[in-house]
Amino acid sequence: MTTPDWAPPGLDLDVPSPARVYDYFLGGAHNFAVDREFAEKVRAVIPTIATAAQTNRAFVQRAVTFMAGQGVGQFLDLGSGIPTMSNVHEIVRPLVPHARVLYVDHDPVAVAHSRLILKDDPATGVLRADLRHPQDILGSPELADLLDLSRPVGLLLASVLPFVPDRDQPHEAVAQLRDAAAPGSFVAITHVIDEPGRAGGPDTTREAAGLYRGASDSMAVRTREQVEAFFGDWDLVEPGLVWTAQWRPSWPDEAEHAEGALAVAGVARR
Repeated sequence: MTTPDWAPPGLDLDVPSPARVYDYFLGGAHNFAVDREFAEKVRAVIPTIATAAQTNRAFVQRAVTFMAGQGVGQFLDLGSGIPTMSNVHEIVRPLVPHARVLYVDHDPVAVAHSRLILKDDPATGVLRADLRHPQDILGSPELADLLDLSRPVGLLLASVLPFVPDRDQPHEAVAQLRDAAAPGSFVAITHVIDEPGRAGGPDTTREAAGLYRGASDSMAVRTREQVEAFFGDWDLVEPGLVWTAQWRPSWPDEAEHAEGALAVAGVARR
């Protein structure tokens, strides 16, 4: 297979990437045949998976809009993925024109494409780093040049924590990020959970997670209590930890059309 111009050299085209699979479900073009084939295997287990991805993305838009309304003008998007649609800087700039955003991911395609489209935007940055090593993020020159952690920041962890297994101590990693944030900061989290939801029960979710053992990052399905623990002692804002479509829906009927819900979502304030 010929590697397209936008892909970094040396990319392994035989292993599906969760970031590229997510891009495919969102209708993006930065994915390969191996990703699309894998995505269709996941769709066969959970037919509403593409809707779930879109619902997750819509939550990010609402969470960023909410944080901007609370005076937050800088964001750290962790596991930001491939810039496909409604990126954080695009959401927040109409509300906070001088907002700054640092995108962080360890997927080479996500990082390469993000750098390409953001190269002329001095108020955004892209860092290739792994959430499992938070000090590499917090101590990076990219963060120091762009964000001021002595002021409130919006931490975004949308659909990334399922790809950090328990052996890598994700709760401790998130705690380090929370501890580095100033009072008045917010954290937004989405995560698939191991309980019945509108898109099916735990069996199908666990079956889909099993497929990811063949991807570049495996997938962990956690309980609602385990997800809530990621917020630590920060205060969950209303309506708390709920199915993604139920978190402050943009219109009254939106939460009634959450048939693609696989994950819960919440926002908390320090």
